[in-house]
This record gives sequence, C-alpha cells and structure tokens, in this order.
Amino acid sequence: MTGPVQFVVHPELTAAALVAIAGGIALGTVSGLVPGIHANTFALGLATVAPAVPGPPRLVGAAMLAAGTTHTFLDVVPAMALGVPDPAMAASALPSHRLVIAGRGREALRLSALGSGLAVALAVPLAVPVTLAMTYLYPTVRTHLGPLLALVAVALVLTERGRRSRIGAGVALVGSGALGVVVLPIEPDGLVSVGSMLMPLFAGLFGAPVLIESIGGDGVPPQDDATVALSRRSIGVVALTGTVAGAIVGYVPGVTAAIAATGALAALSGSGPREFVVATSGVNTATAVFALFALVALETPRTGVLVAFEQTDAPLAVGLLLVSVTVAATAGFVLVPLVGDRYLAVVGTLDTTRLAVAVLASLVGLGWVFAGPVGVASLAAGTVIGLVPARCGARRANLMGVLLVPLAL
Repeated sequence: MTGPVQFVVHPELTAAALVAIAGGIALGTVSGLVPGIHANTFALGLATVAPAVPGPPRLVGAAMLAAGTTHTFLDVVPAMALGVPDPAMAASALPSHRLVIAGRGREALRLSALGSGLAVALAVPLAVPVTLAMTYLYPTVRTHLGPLLALVAVALVLTERGRRSRIGAGVALVGSGALGVVVLPIEPDGLVSVGSMLMPLFAGLFGAPVLIESIGGDGVPPQDDATVALSRRSIGVVALTGTVAGAIVGYVPGVTAAIAATGALAALSGSGPREFVVATSGVNTATAVFALFALVALETPRTGVLVAFEQTDAPLAVGLLLVSVTVAATAGFVLVPLVGDRYLAVVGTLDTTRLAVAVLASLVGLGWVFAGPVGVASLAAGTVIGLVPARCGARRANLMGVLLVPLAL
C-alpha cells in the first residue's frame, strides 16, 4: 500500500527557477515592445542564443517559455500604437486601430490583457481533456489535413461581406499561397544559423502594409479614459471562444491564430472591434498552453517558441513549464496596461511618417539578417500582396494562405 503523496519545495531550486522565469519575462517584455518583432522571429533569436546561456537546461527552457508567453501579451502594444492610418481610412483599418482612432486605445489594451489573461486561466484546466481528445482524433486529422485546410481556405473567402471583399480575399489567399509555395522551400542565406523564410514573409504580408498605410496619417490621437465598455459576461464568452479556438491552433497544422480568431468571431453574433481584440488576444495566448501539451502528447511543436525549445537540451518538465507560463501570464496581464498607456502617449508625440519609415527599414534589415537577399525580395513581394485586403475591404487573415496552401498541397 502506498503512502500519501508529499510535495517538497527546495528553496534554492525554487529561487533559481523564479530568477530564470523573471529573466524570461524581462526578455519577452522587451521583444514584445520592439516594433516588427514577430513571435516566430523572436523564437528564432531565442534558438540562436539559448545554447550559450549558462545554467541548467530545464531553467533555460522555463525562461524561453516565459519569454514567449510574455511576448504574446506585450506585442499588442506596438501593434496598436504603430501603423494607425488616417481617420478617413478607418473603415479598412485593423479593429484595434479603429479603437485607437476613436480614442479608445487604453480600453483596447485592457481588453487585450483580459482576453489573454482569461485564456490562460481557462486553457490550463481544459488542456488535459482536450489533449486526450486530440490524441484520439489527431491521426484522422492528419490523414485528411489537405481537404480540411482547403475547406478552411474556402470558408475564409466565402464569409467575406460583399463581392469586392470576396474577390480581394481570393486574390490575397491565392497570391500569398503561391508565394508560400515558391519561397518556403528556399534555404535561407542569412547572417544567423537559424534563419527562416517565415520572418520576411510574415513581415511583408502583415507588418509592412500596415506601416505603409499609416504614412501621412495623423498617428495616435489623444486617448480617452480606460473604461471597458464590454460587459463581464461578453468578455468571458468571447475569451472562452478564443480559448477553444486556441486549442485548434495548438493541435491542427496550418490553422493560425488569425484564422482561428476569424472563426471564433463568426460564431459570435454582433461582434465588433472590441470582441475582435479579446478573441485574438485569447487565441494567441491560449495557443501557448495547448501547444505545450501537444508537444508532450503528439511530439509536434506548433509554435515558434516550442520549435526553438526543441533545439535546446531542455527536458519537457511539464510542471515547471506550466508554472513558467502561468507566472509570465500574470506579469503580462499587469504590464500591458501599465506599459501600454505610456507607449501610446509617447508614440502620439512622434512624427508618424518618420516612425513608419524607420520601422520599415528595420524590417528590411531583419529580413536580410534572417534570410539574406532572397529574404528581402520575399519581404517586398509579400508587401505587394499584403496591400490587397485593406484595399478591397477584406480580412487580413486571408493572407495566411502563405501556410494554408503549401500545407494543403
């Protein structure tokens, strides 16, 4: 007969783990606030420096996950503050930018923090039953992945409103898909050993077009108070929907946060920019939890951070890694409004055009670092395609054809 289970806390190991997690939080905060640093780009950077970090591999791994989780909270701040178009273009702007134009940027930051925070709180208890279900279903999903992704692509286009939007969505989907088919197999020739073509592709499709559209705009206007207009029930329902969508991202290859958030909002009637911010933030952060369990159960890394994690010698210490994600999520929840309000205020005093040009130049530089000349060319091609959705009133999620089409084929 076995005795009772005993939990032993080792003060020195606990202190070392907390220091590692705190270091990861600090790193994720800095990376999240730097314009143009996509989560996958950040993960590649982590993979480059992780082997040189002194300390036990398990603590290095915990720091990496803390950094990645914090990044998913903080990267909304520069996304809201930069690339704000002229108010005349508000109808085609990103939902978060529409809130900033209306002076509700501080509210949007709090909605994002709530969406991400609730997603972690909901994802942790849901992760075990969802993982058990997906372990059973995954072989079927894998076998029929091509037709499944094709249906997702068709649904993205057909759920657009209006003929012009559907045509723009189709052009964006096919164009980005063709770009992915051509570019993704290319071996990057950048300045770092863990270069990737994903960095210039994502920067061109999603980052550069938003910045180009902001050139000549008025930038961040004065922001009103931070009162959240959505009810607690609405926030909870949207966050739960985003969490479930995050589970899909965590287990199904090719389905990204942007696509999952689009599907989540389609399931909610009367959704607007506020619901979009909550859902998108929830999907992004919930994916970090579900992807960790997917790595344990299915041995498939579904996020850039976990791909980088696998390239280290860090063991899959699920308990420590979950603590790392939870502590980082708590810190991110506090930091988003604390840092975000000041970020919006500072950016509002800067010259919009010069700022956009400076960030565009940095994206080109990162494209060269991670993929060399072909990376810069891919970024340019992606930028041309990335300008299509806003011009046609279509969702930018259609640009995820860059992954959907190659995987479906």
